[in-house]
Amino acid sequence: MKWYCFFFCMALGSPAFSQKAIDSSALMKDVQKLSSDQFEGRKTGTKGSRLAQFYIIDRFKQIGIKPFNGTFEYPFFFQKDDRRIMGTNIYGYIPGQLNSVIVITAHYDHLGIRNNGESKDSIYNGADDNASGIGGLLALAKYFKQHPPRYTMIFAALDAEEAGLEGSKAFLKSPPVPIEQMRLNINMDMIAHNDKNELYVCGTYQFPDLKKYVAQVADRSSVKLIAGHDNPSQGHDDWTNQSDQYEFFQQKIPFLYFGVEDHPDYHHASDEFNTINPSFYYNAVQTILDAVKTLDSGLSENKFSGAKTMN
Repeated sequence: MKWYCFFFCMALGSPAFSQKAIDSSALMKDVQKLSSDQFEGRKTGTKGSRLAQFYIIDRFKQIGIKPFNGTFEYPFFFQKDDRRIMGTNIYGYIPGQLNSVIVITAHYDHLGIRNNGESKDSIYNGADDNASGIGGLLALAKYFKQHPPRYTMIFAALDAEEAGLEGSKAFLKSPPVPIEQMRLNINMDMIAHNDKNELYVCGTYQFPDLKKYVAQVADRSSVKLIAGHDNPSQGHDDWTNQSDQYEFFQQKIPFLYFGVEDHPDYHHASDEFNTINPSFYYNAVQTILDAVKTLDSGLSENKFSGAKTMN
């Protein structure tokens, strides 16, 4: 599709675009494909979910991500009401100079097919939630494959986030490396749809030592990178426990979670490829890449002390 070309052309003059660190064509292709009707909303345990797994695995192979133990697929089971459901996490790594690890995550599952009378469209495609995060994850993986990182980086496409963060629970229950080696989690969940050019980053309240890195990135970002939505006093507006980064936080692993505030298409059938903001999405991924690069080069291997906890 060519309808988003205008937005990219308008933004090409910005510093983020001139760097060309992210392949905009591949980024949009990944989101468009994963949020197409073919994948039937990617609900955990369904045919559509399996097709999404095949697509992500193929992209991992194309990029050159290395598998652990010869496989990218890690099934797990969880109980939902009276059903036992199988989910599948997909992950691999790009080796760095250090054995310490930055874990980059995004969930690929969504809500599937629903017939609730909301509209004639019963497929909840989840373009922003969270095909956008997977697109970002793949884009970052491609960059670091071409520009080897200092930290070893694990790229994890997690399943069953919508069922209660089950994929991240399973990942940390049987981690590919000891939890003690995990220096940081970068989580992306809903990063493509915002009309105010605002991208939030959570985690600096709990881990204040991350503030200086976020501030550096915010100063040169093409989007408004705002630290927040992570103070327990905010109630439901505290996003700390609302996506997969929470399970890392529970293990005392520092995290940064990138996402947008809820929009009218959130958890509706209208969360389609044609309702995301292409130029914002591209700039958001560029900003997240800048953050990861800054952290990769600047973080010491020692975990931060004195992290604030949930009340």
